[in-house]
Amino acid sequence: MDSRRPLVWLSADTKPDRVWEPVLIDWHVRSIRVTDTPSALPNNYTVKPVGVCDLNGAIPHVQAIEQWLERLMLPGWVALVTAEQLSRPDVRSLIKRYFHDYHTLPVDHRRLRHSLGHLWGMTRLHVAEGEEDPANYQALALEGASEGITGARSLIRKFSGTSEPLLICGENGTGREAAAHFAHQHSPRSHRPLVTVNCAALPPSLTQSELFGHERGAFTHAMTARKGRIEAADKSTLLLLGVDELNLEQQSALLRFLQEGQIERVGANQPVEVDVRIIATCGKPLEQSVREGHFRSDVFYRLGNLSVTMPPLRERLEDLPFLAGKMLEAFTHQRNRLSKEALMAIAEYRWPGNLRELQNRVRQAVLLSRQTFIEPEDLGLTTRSAAAHPDSFSLESLRAKADQQAISASLAMSNQNISEAARLLKISRVSLYRLMDRYEIRPPQAIASTAPYRTGEEP
Repeated sequence: MDSRRPLVWLSADTKPDRVWEPVLIDWHVRSIRVTDTPSALPNNYTVKPVGVCDLNGAIPHVQAIEQWLERLMLPGWVALVTAEQLSRPDVRSLIKRYFHDYHTLPVDHRRLRHSLGHLWGMTRLHVAEGEEDPANYQALALEGASEGITGARSLIRKFSGTSEPLLICGENGTGREAAAHFAHQHSPRSHRPLVTVNCAALPPSLTQSELFGHERGAFTHAMTARKGRIEAADKSTLLLLGVDELNLEQQSALLRFLQEGQIERVGANQPVEVDVRIIATCGKPLEQSVREGHFRSDVFYRLGNLSVTMPPLRERLEDLPFLAGKMLEAFTHQRNRLSKEALMAIAEYRWPGNLRELQNRVRQAVLLSRQTFIEPEDLGLTTRSAAAHPDSFSLESLRAKADQQAISASLAMSNQNISEAARLLKISRVSLYRLMDRYEIRPPQAIASTAPYRTGEEP
């Protein structure tokens, strides 16, 4: 096994030439041209690589560079840029939004090696426990090439640079917590630890003490002074998991802090100024909770300036083969594979439990299967369960639903190859495109192979 650290080299050329060998001697390099069609990063890495983007010669393709940066979603990038390019506003904006460091050409190799080593070390520190373990669905929550997840990922990255509160909504199991970690890691506060409060587990009687802290003797058993979670997050980010679980009294306790940026410890007489960025998650739109009288409108207006909704798995059909394959690989170390029938069942099922349910079903399949190929029965998916959520029983709607499911399943089974999907359906490519247009199924981009590669190979 190659023990070198993984690195992606993105440039206008095919691969870094020999002049870069002293810098890259300790790295396992994958080279990508910015003019190639962006695709998902091959996932034979046990950990995510860092990246170098050589902007010299690539600047005419700024939009393509951004597409690659969004699609690869690496934890850290270093830019190589000329002094002339650095004077351009669009280049400076690109570097500020996506890069942790930059070097002006010609580059001092010793400094670049040090910069890459430092970037690697810092990105390892910022990785949350279990985040790079594909057996944990949170590790894969923001992975994929579907329109829904790429859109959410792009929004989160854009919102990461501000100190405005960020609200992340989504159904259970869609990876809201992973999205919050991603926002913090790409923010100017990423050098400080993220402080998390599980709102559902916050007892109403202890809300003031937990959030704001207390002074010694403020109440029985308060033997020493203690900082609250908000004060602990000063100059950093506070994550409120399940903010919609707070009752009205607990929401009122938050209001002064959200309005004035001040807290007051229980038993204290003087307020304390804090600089905290709030990220909150919720299971359903807070507007609905406000209408139902379960959430204060004044608190909502201070939390919901910026919002992102994590897409449910049923809206990410083209990502399903990749996500299921990554989970299966994590559980079995490539001993098992998904059969075509299993891929069909996965594509047809509605996934009410989203990524968490997919993870549980794949784990179940690994335990139940005694064969190389995982079958629908191992996943607990049958024709009956896959069709358990019909929207309508009219003949026309059922035929349309069957067409859509067949198209989605054939695309999943063919790794998003249009020609192969048409052959599986026994129709022409023209007919398949016509059906995709009728049902507004976006022509997908091929999901990248998970086969190992060598330095310099093309994606």
